[in-house]
Amino acid sequence: MTLQQLTWALGGLALFLFAMLMMTEGLKAFGGSGLKRLLGRWTSTPLRGVFAGIAVTALVQSSSAVTVAAIGFVNAGLMNLRQALGVIFGTNVGTTMTAWLVSLIGFGFDIDAFALPIIVAGVALRLLLSDQRYQGLGDALIGFGLFFMGLDLLQQAFGGMAAAYGADALAGGVGVHWAAALALGFVVTLLTQSSSAAVAIILTAATGGLIDLPTAAAAVIGANVGTTATAALAALKATAAARRLALGHIGFNVITGVVALLLLPLMLWLIDWLASALHLQDNPAVFLALFHTVFNVMGVLLLLPFTQRLADWLEGFFRSHDDQLARPQHLDHTLASSPELALGAVRAELPRLRAAIGSVATAALDNQRQASSQAEAARQLAAAITEYIASLRAARMPRQVSDDLTLCLRATRYFDEAGRMVASAQRLAAAAAAANPPEALPQLLAAARTCLSAPCSSNAAELAEFERLYQHGKASLLSAVVAQQIEAERADGLLDDLSHLRRLLQQWVKADTMLACSDSGRPAPEGA
Repeated sequence: MTLQQLTWALGGLALFLFAMLMMTEGLKAFGGSGLKRLLGRWTSTPLRGVFAGIAVTALVQSSSAVTVAAIGFVNAGLMNLRQALGVIFGTNVGTTMTAWLVSLIGFGFDIDAFALPIIVAGVALRLLLSDQRYQGLGDALIGFGLFFMGLDLLQQAFGGMAAAYGADALAGGVGVHWAAALALGFVVTLLTQSSSAAVAIILTAATGGLIDLPTAAAAVIGANVGTTATAALAALKATAAARRLALGHIGFNVITGVVALLLLPLMLWLIDWLASALHLQDNPAVFLALFHTVFNVMGVLLLLPFTQRLADWLEGFFRSHDDQLARPQHLDHTLASSPELALGAVRAELPRLRAAIGSVATAALDNQRQASSQAEAARQLAAAITEYIASLRAARMPRQVSDDLTLCLRATRYFDEAGRMVASAQRLAAAAAAANPPEALPQLLAAARTCLSAPCSSNAAELAEFERLYQHGKASLLSAVVAQQIEAERADGLLDDLSHLRRLLQQWVKADTMLACSDSGRPAPEGA
C-alpha cells in the first residue's frame, strides 16, 4: 500500500463519516418533531413499529438516532418495550438504505458531476435562508454530496490496492476466510461507530476487487453484529428501560447474524438467483446491498412473532426498586372473563398502591432525594390498575361487582392525584430545613405525616386537624408579607405548595374512603 493510497483511504473514510453526521443532523433538524410524532403514532403494534423504524431510519440515515428516540419514548411511558422492540427491528432494515445509496448511485454516476451541484444547493440553502429547518435541509444536502465524494476517494484507494495485490488477494491469498471477514466487519463497525460506514467500506472494497463476494458477505454480517458493541457501550450508564432495549437490540443482531452465517451458502445462492432475475448479477455492490437487506428482513420475520415473549423475558433484567414498585403483582389479564376474580385481583393490588403513595409522600416530607422517582413508579402502578379495570367488560358483570370496580377505580384516581403533589411536599420539606423557615411550616409538615400514617378509620379526623393548621399557617404567611418579614414571591410559592399538600391529603383520605366502601359493600358518600 502506497502513502497516497493510505491517504485516500483515510481521507475518504473521514469525509464519509463527516458526511453521514451532517446528513443525520440536518435531516433531524429539517424533520423537527415530526419524526418523533411519527414514531409515537405509528407504533401501536410491533409490526407498525417495524415499518416506523424502517421509515425514520431511512430518512435520517442513523439507526442510533432512532434507537435513542425509542428509548426516550420508553422512559417517558409513551411506548412499551414490546412496541420499542418493533422499532429496533425496523431500524436494522432501514439502515440498509445506505448500502442501496452506495450501490445504486455511488458507483453508477460521475461523482463530480453529481455531488458538486448538490453541495452548491446545500450551501445556498444554508447561507441564504434563516429558517432553521431549511438550514438543516442545506446541511443534509451538503452531507449527501460529501458522502459520495468520500465514497469516490475510498473507491480509488481500494481500486489501487486491488491492482497492486491482485483481485482476490484478501479473499484467499492471505487466508481471510469467513470467520476472519466476520471479525473484520465487526472491528470496522466498532472503530467507526457506524455500521453504515462499515458496510459502505465493504461494498467499496468488493467493487474495487479487493475481496470476493462471499468474504464481503461475511464481513457485512460482522458489521451488522458490530452495532451491538455500540448499543452495549451506550447502555452502560443508561436507565433500566434503555438497558433492556439495548439488550433486545443485541439479541436481534446476534441471532440474525448467527442464522445468516449458518445459512450463508444458501443465502448467497438465493441472492445470486435474485440478482440474476433482476439483471443485477454484474454489480457486486448491488449484490451485497440485496444480501444486507434480505438477511435483516429474514431476522425481522424470524423474531417478530416472538416479540411479546422477548419483551417479557427482557423485563426480568435490570430491575430496580422503582421498577418492582411500578410492576403489578396481582393483576392477571386471563381473569378478564371472570369479573369476581378480577375484582379480587384489583383489591389485592390497591393496598400496594396505597402503601407506595404513602411511603413516597412521607419520603417527600422528609426531603429524601429518591421521592420523585418513586412517585413516578407509584403513578405507573396506578396507571396499570386503571388500564386493567378499563379492560374488563362491564356489560357482562353483576351490578355489585361493577359498583365495586367503580369504587376501586375512583380510589386509584385519588391515589394517582396524590402522587402528582409529591414534588410540592418535597419543596416544603426543603424550605422547613433551610435557615429561618416560616413559623408554622414544621407543625404543618408534622400534621401531614400524622394524617398519612393514620389508619383509614381516623385519617379524616387528622385531615381536619391539618385543615385548622393550614388556615392558621396561611394567615401567618400573609401577615408576614404585610410586615415585610418575607418576600411576596417566596410566600406565593409556599402558599401554592401548601395548597398542593392540602390537596394531596384530601385525595389520600378520599381514596381511603373509596377503599373502605368497596370492602364493606357500602355506596360512596355523596360529595366524595
